[in-house]
Amino acid sequence: MTSILIAGVGNVFLGDDGFGIEVVRRLHERRTDAWPPDVRVIDYGIRGIDLYYALLDGVDVAVLVDATHRDGPPGTLYVIEPSIMNTDQGFQGDAPPVMISPHDLDPAKVLQAVQAMGGEVGRIVLVGCETESLGTEDGQEGRMGLSEPVAAAVGEAVETIEAMIESMQAQTVVADAGSVSQDHWRA
Repeated sequence: MTSILIAGVGNVFLGDDGFGIEVVRRLHERRTDAWPPDVRVIDYGIRGIDLYYALLDGVDVAVLVDATHRDGPPGTLYVIEPSIMNTDQGFQGDAPPVMISPHDLDPAKVLQAVQAMGGEVGRIVLVGCETESLGTEDGQEGRMGLSEPVAAAVGEAVETIEAMIESMQAQTVVADAGSVSQDHWRA
């Protein structure tokens, strides 16, 4: 069975950086029943160490939901499958090897630390949203709440993630069904 981790990351005190947390909140809000046992949907906020331990346990698919900057219009939703591993050379990110802080979450550093400890994540997907404001402009110390374009993108992100979960589970069922002996179906 495939294990899927949907990880909302970000800081709700920095405006649009709270995008991942809001998406996870809405995913939980829309559920009328429990998540399947192979799916975990968790708000990690800025707790990098908690995400590190969850990934170190091993998952087949990790979907990180976060604010991102890719020079698009605010509220633009991105689905990115980053290529961060190279089995011959180790971690290929921009950051040198560093320890992660228990109260800071840099997904690249978390993934680097997981790899350094021998952990494996089968597939990584980033569902990111282009920010408009972190509330730190003009010397401000931050703000709570998403900007209008980012708040409007939350619903699309929720639908995208729900479709991804459904698709991943359907692929698992097909793969598992193929391994059943034909004698199983005979009366």
